[in-house]
Amino acid sequence: MMLRAALMLAITAATGWGACALWFQPPWPGRARAALAAAWLALAACALGGLALGRPWPAWIFGAALLALLAWWLLGVRPSNDRRWMPEVSRLTHGSVAGDLVTLHNVRNFAWRTAADYDARWETRVYDLSRLASVDLALSYWGRPAIAHAMVSFGFADGAHVVFSVEIRRKQGDAFSEIGGFFRQYELSVLASTEEDSLRVRTNVRGEDGYLYRVRMPEGAARALFLSYLETANRLVDRPRFYNTLTGNCTTIVYQLARRIVPGLPLDYRLLLSGYLPEYLYRVGALQGADSPAAYRRAGRYTDRARASRSPDEYSRDIRRGVPGVAAG
Repeated sequence: MMLRAALMLAITAATGWGACALWFQPPWPGRARAALAAAWLALAACALGGLALGRPWPAWIFGAALLALLAWWLLGVRPSNDRRWMPEVSRLTHGSVAGDLVTLHNVRNFAWRTAADYDARWETRVYDLSRLASVDLALSYWGRPAIAHAMVSFGFADGAHVVFSVEIRRKQGDAFSEIGGFFRQYELSVLASTEEDSLRVRTNVRGEDGYLYRVRMPEGAARALFLSYLETANRLVDRPRFYNTLTGNCTTIVYQLARRIVPGLPLDYRLLLSGYLPEYLYRVGALQGADSPAAYRRAGRYTDRARASRSPDEYSRDIRRGVPGVAAG
């Protein structure tokens, strides 16, 4: 009885995984996707029914099908940089370093009017790391307080900023699915962009709610973090990888990169519930200029300032007015 119950539990778990794998990453598109998922569920039902009746042979057939599905998943479902991408993620940021100078290729600087109406601009820009002056964490919320998209903005002494964002690289026709993110539905990219693009589009075009936090880092850590992002971006050009909702998303990758610079950062549930990152940063002493996470949130909310800003040249200054830890100017 115990063995039968364990087998039935294992088949149930495999049924759920296999149905999602066939639905979100089907071998064949169109109606075949639904047919394959339905056939998988039917086979699993036969296996469970057979075990319940003391007839194990349907379970053996299911086991063989599971092995074939696993082989296809591990060997046949591979990440790629060669797909029909959405325009905003159609190019991969990459770059090179010569002393203090970093040359970034494919820095996105779109001029957004609506989600479907924009001027697409991909630029090559040069940044002098000897003039790197600040690191800001930007969080953008779209409805649930526990989940936010995390971006890191590097500021320079001349007033320039570049944002690094770990992005889902969506194909044309893709709709976002958090469950699909567990099943290799999307590739991963590290995108560099201007603040007038990646921050503004979220508040002014997509209707999201944005917050900025000035992050305090040890000497040399900001430079190392910048170069870590560049290294990851360059690696993805040569070796694409899948996005994963749990292990390869915007927040966990921020942590993995930062841990290389500040060893011993504690693990915390807020690394998964990214909307609560400010409380985590407050806990590890990385925020300055206010006396509580709530105070940081109130002053760091830049949504209204972004929507009121009219000059691209003043945008970065406008959204930082009143942000704790940022000098008035």
